[in-house]
Amino acid sequence: MHRTTGVITSLKNGSAVTRLSALFMGFGQIARGQFVKGATYAFVQLAFTLFIIYFGWEYIAHLFSGNLGTKLSGSVWNEELQIFEKVKGDNSFLILLYGVATIVLVTIFVLVWRMNVMGSYENDVRLNKGERVRTLSEDMQVLVNQKFHALLLSLPFTGLLVFTVMPLVFMVLIAFTNYDYAHMPPGKLFDWVGFANFKTLFSLSGGTSGFALVFLRVLVWTFVWAFFATFTNYFLGLLIALLINKKGIRLKSLWRTLFVVAIAVPQFVTLLLMQKILDGDGILNAVLGTKILWLTDQRYFSLLPRLMIILVNIWIGVPYTLLMCSGILLNVPTDYYEAATIDGASPVKAFFYITMPYMFHVTTPYLITQFVGNINNFNVIWLLTGGGPVDNMYYGGGTQAQSTDLLVTWLYRLTTDQNPKFNVASVIGIVIFVISATLSIITYNKTSATKNEGAFQ
Repeated sequence: MHRTTGVITSLKNGSAVTRLSALFMGFGQIARGQFVKGATYAFVQLAFTLFIIYFGWEYIAHLFSGNLGTKLSGSVWNEELQIFEKVKGDNSFLILLYGVATIVLVTIFVLVWRMNVMGSYENDVRLNKGERVRTLSEDMQVLVNQKFHALLLSLPFTGLLVFTVMPLVFMVLIAFTNYDYAHMPPGKLFDWVGFANFKTLFSLSGGTSGFALVFLRVLVWTFVWAFFATFTNYFLGLLIALLINKKGIRLKSLWRTLFVVAIAVPQFVTLLLMQKILDGDGILNAVLGTKILWLTDQRYFSLLPRLMIILVNIWIGVPYTLLMCSGILLNVPTDYYEAATIDGASPVKAFFYITMPYMFHVTTPYLITQFVGNINNFNVIWLLTGGGPVDNMYYGGGTQAQSTDLLVTWLYRLTTDQNPKFNVASVIGIVIFVISATLSIITYNKTSATKNEGAFQ
């Protein structure tokens, strides 16, 4: 089967019919007797043209005109009727949303147009070789047999565009507007402000409680939390797995079952229960006869609440690591340990030179996933402390951040507060994505799991 190299080749080497199909979609197919396929392409072009003329063009024009609306909604006095009449104005939010949707549809249309041109050129090649053009039934057989993957992936691809790509593009564009409480549609309009929000987040002109320093504090705590939340669970889970798998330990299945039962309880239920236990008036203080503010103590940069968050995360996270490590440890080649014993290696050396390298080789992708997941771990922080306690000395200045907030919980607070700042929240969302993607790609590409796939040395 001849494979075309692109639209330019198709238009350059194709027939007049193919060139006309670039202007009138489906013409190249209809001219060769592929009426159903050609009519489908023609209908797509007609529907897209009508959509652009009567709907999409208005929003595309707004996106590239430098404003997201000019007419405010409100009430106008009708002198004749002696009443106030509501006047519907522009809605910046809908203009931006529909503009993004239109761009996505334009992208899809371009892909369909490309298929139309290249399909017509494929017919040219067939006819030049003396072959006949495929019929509809033959096209269906090719789709089912040779291109079935494209058929199966079409629905997920559409869902990816609608539910992932569009929201991401919309969020990124919000970062370049002044969309906040003072510019809330439909009563108010927001507009493009370029990189002003990035300057707000990273500028050091706000003093000790400005956005830049607060962002750095939240970022540092996010990394500290992600590091301890990942590696405490990993190493403690590994050690418990080693203890259970150790020869001579009885009731191994019982111990594993108990940990499975511990994680059978939904995580949010466990977190809410721990929040009640660690509350100032909670069960723990009642049992100990103390009044310790386990989750709200502001001393030493809220050290105690941060420690309690990490400890609670160990409680809910270690069982997962235990079960994973138990399975991996059973697959460590026994030849390695036998050779180490013959060479006189102690159990400690065998652990550091055999067990740990093997575990890291197998579980590095898991560790990367967990680390990035903990950067975005909303549940543990929000259900235990809600991001608090409030410390206006270090997290004030209208930033709405609190002592145990991660970037993701701070972003959520910025969008749900009484004075929301959607624009700054969008910038934080972009920063989270850049950090997570960069760390994941760099770390993964440098690991032995990638460089030596399928082998352990």
